[in-house]
Amino acid sequence: MTSTADAAAAGERRNASDAAGVIVLAACATWSLITAAAHDGRPEGVLLAVLAVAAGYASGRIFGALLPVAAPCAGALAGLGLAIATPGPQITLQLGHTGATAALLTLSTGAACCAAWAADPPALRLTLRLLAIGVTVTAAVLGSTTGFVTCAGVLLCSTAAARMRHRALGLAGLALTAALVAGTTWAIAEDSLPDGLTASLEGQLTRHRVQLWHDALHLARQDPALGVGPGRYGELSPTVAQSLLPDGKPHSAPLQQAAEQGLIGVALLAAAFCWVLYALWRTPRPTPIALTAGAALAALAAIASIGNALSFTTVTAGAGLLAGLATARPLADDGPENVMDTAEHRRDNRMEP
Repeated sequence: MTSTADAAAAGERRNASDAAGVIVLAACATWSLITAAAHDGRPEGVLLAVLAVAAGYASGRIFGALLPVAAPCAGALAGLGLAIATPGPQITLQLGHTGATAALLTLSTGAACCAAWAADPPALRLTLRLLAIGVTVTAAVLGSTTGFVTCAGVLLCSTAAARMRHRALGLAGLALTAALVAGTTWAIAEDSLPDGLTASLEGQLTRHRVQLWHDALHLARQDPALGVGPGRYGELSPTVAQSLLPDGKPHSAPLQQAAEQGLIGVALLAAAFCWVLYALWRTPRPTPIALTAGAALAALAAIASIGNALSFTTVTAGAGLLAGLATARPLADDGPENVMDTAEHRRDNRMEP
């Protein structure tokens, strides 16, 4: 009777997180259409990103239920292959491709670690962990410094996840980390940091990228509520007009949302990230899997705050896929782990104010 009640409670939690996801993604799509109609923008990019996340999440839930180990392993290998297949000249000449490569490698590391936690045989688990380490080494070989740092961070978080008693605290820490990176990006665009720190960060980020952020913030101030319209940043940015290889993007997801869809767009982007973390908190999967996926997605959020990663369909679909894999309940699950996690959720709920 207890197992039946716990299973019912787990089903209610999944239904609540799924409903929240539908509402958030629908709001993102609707708001892009509203802002596009107001300023003659082009919402196709936002709609494609929303569709990619939804399709990836649904696929992850299906394949994660059928193949809880093989599916994330295949996803890790696919992401690694896509990262390696990215042409070298594009990595060096276009800012966006560096972020996309780092994002794919980070998601691949997270998927490999999730597969390792889901595997039972020690030999298979060791092999999957070696795969995650191999992805991290590949990031260094490809010259993706950001990718190497984020992959290593995901590995460390995945290792530490085994000692976490309450996933809510771990997910809150990951959310705070992503928020700090986004806040720092905004502060740089505002020129509100000390001069020495700003000069140091500009040296790492390049002056060109910082100028793109300045333009985005300037456009956001023209219409804080609606922005200038989806897809119109490239038309109105002076820095883009002077660039040799313009791509029409400010290379920061929060600042792009602020410029093109106003502060409401920024709030919806944050809501989408919070929904993913909420789904990971509510998932009946073991805590290490939830925290590993959360670490990879938080790292992706940090990359997106200083790059153009979310403009690539492979990245947004991969993010949705990883979230779906980490929240899927395997069909062959006998239930004991879910019962333990249900008790953990009850403890976490009692801790909440």
